[in-house]
Amino acid sequence: MSRAEVSAERAADTALRAPGPLWTFGLLRSELVTTFRRWRTLALLGVLAGVPVLVGVAVSIETRDGAPVGGGGGGGEGPAFIAQVTNNGLFLVFTALAATLPFFLPMAVGVIAGDAVAGEANAGTLRYLLVAPAGRTRLLLAKYATAMAFCLVATLVVAVSALLVGALLFPLGDPTTISGTRISFADGLVRALLIALVVAASLIGLAALGLFVSTLTSSGIAAMATTVGLLITVQILDQIPQLHAIQPYLFPHYWLSFADLMREPVYWDGLVKNLELQALYAAVFGSAAWARFTTKDITA
Repeated sequence: MSRAEVSAERAADTALRAPGPLWTFGLLRSELVTTFRRWRTLALLGVLAGVPVLVGVAVSIETRDGAPVGGGGGGGEGPAFIAQVTNNGLFLVFTALAATLPFFLPMAVGVIAGDAVAGEANAGTLRYLLVAPAGRTRLLLAKYATAMAFCLVATLVVAVSALLVGALLFPLGDPTTISGTRISFADGLVRALLIALVVAASLIGLAALGLFVSTLTSSGIAAMATTVGLLITVQILDQIPQLHAIQPYLFPHYWLSFADLMREPVYWDGLVKNLELQALYAAVFGSAAWARFTTKDITA
C-alpha cells in the first residue's frame, strides 16, 4: 500500500471517529446528569432553597405584633425590598435573591466550577474522558455549559422557594415598584423572572474564573477553596472606598443592579454594565482556561 493510500485511510478513519452533534449533545447531557446527581450539588441546592424559608419565617416572626421590619434603605437593595415583604409576598423573591447573591449563590457556583476539571483529575477520570473522541475543547465547553446551567438552576431554586414561602406566609397582590408606581401581579411575576435570569447571568464571569482555576490544579478541594477565596477577596476589595477607581472592573460590582428592574421606568445603565462585565470576564477567563487545558499534560 502506498503512502498516499495509508494517509487517505487514516483520514477516513479519523472522519469516521469524529464526534457529531448528537455525540456532543450526549457529552453535555452526561455532564449535566453527573453534576446534578451528586450529593454535593443537591446539598448546595437544598441550602439555597432554605435561605428564603429562613428569611420569610424571620420576617413573619418579627412583624407578628405589627411592627415594621428592618430599615427601608435606598437603592433597592435588600432592606428596601424586605420592608415590602409583609405587604406582598412577591417581594420575598427579590429579598432572597439580594440576600443570597453576595455570598451563597456565588459560593455554590464557585464550588461547582472549581471542581469541574480538577475534580475529574483528582478522581482519575479525566484521562478516560479524553480517550473518547471528545477533544479537550469540546469537553471544556461542556464543563462550562454545565456550570452555567447550574447558575440558572440555583437562581431559580432560590426564586421559586421564595415565591412559595411568600405565598404561604404573606398576602400576594399588585406590587409597588421602587419608584412608587403600582404594577399588576402578572407584570410583577414577569419582572421576578427577568431578575432571576439577570442574577444567573451575573454569575457567568465567576463560573469562567472557577473553570480557569480548575485547570491549574489536580486537586478539586484546592480549586474550590481558591475560587471561593478569590470571591471573598474581590468582595472585600469592592467595599474599600479607596479602591473606587478599580471597583467598576470587579465582577461583583454591579451584581445588585438587578433591583433596577423594579423601577418604573427601568434603569438600564447598571444592568447593561453588569452584563458587559460578565461577558468580558467569561471571555478572558474562558480563553485562559482553554489555553491552559489544551496544552496541559494530563496525567490523571
